[in-house]
Amino acid sequence: MHADTIYVRVFEDRMDLVRVVMVRASRTPYHDGHYFFDVQLPLSYVTIPPLVNYRSFGLHVNPILYPSGTMCLSLLNTFGGQDEDELWSPEASTILQVIVSIQGLVLTAQPYYNEPAWARASTPMGQRNELPYSESTFLQSLQTMLHLLRRPPVGFDEFVRDHFCHRGQYVIRACEVYWEGCLVGMLDEEGNH
Repeated sequence: MHADTIYVRVFEDRMDLVRVVMVRASRTPYHDGHYFFDVQLPLSYVTIPPLVNYRSFGLHVNPILYPSGTMCLSLLNTFGGQDEDELWSPEASTILQVIVSIQGLVLTAQPYYNEPAWARASTPMGQRNELPYSESTFLQSLQTMLHLLRRPPVGFDEFVRDHFCHRGQYVIRACEVYWEGCLVGMLDEEGNH
């Protein structure tokens, strides 16, 4: 987890609500995008996991993040985990664990493999399918950026504007080099491959 890629805001009048934004770093199809998650702590929180809603704008940028905003993650008990340690544990699980899991397990360099049916498909066919999936993910990330610029979430309008004023040139550079044939997700912070 990078300190400058996750931002959290608690609502003063609703201590049960938390808004999390992740700014994805280089070398993923999500680079320079903002991904917002609204977290609600139910009354029986700790015995059950928080409720997490992804601000999808109707887009499907990852097999785990549905256009409805639903998130399929075993830690949230929205997907059956393989092992007991993948599921929410009132004794051990935390909101921080949920946030780090989203950043590290969902917004990855190869989102194609987040689909459970394809997770172990490191076959030549899986490798062929992964590239167009990453390209589609990047295009949907661009659409997400446009939605956020038009309607930033409450309390994050200046944050979104400042980010794209600073990083917009790199987003355009990424579009150019991907158009020229560079593989999606191969760029560093400066837009070089």
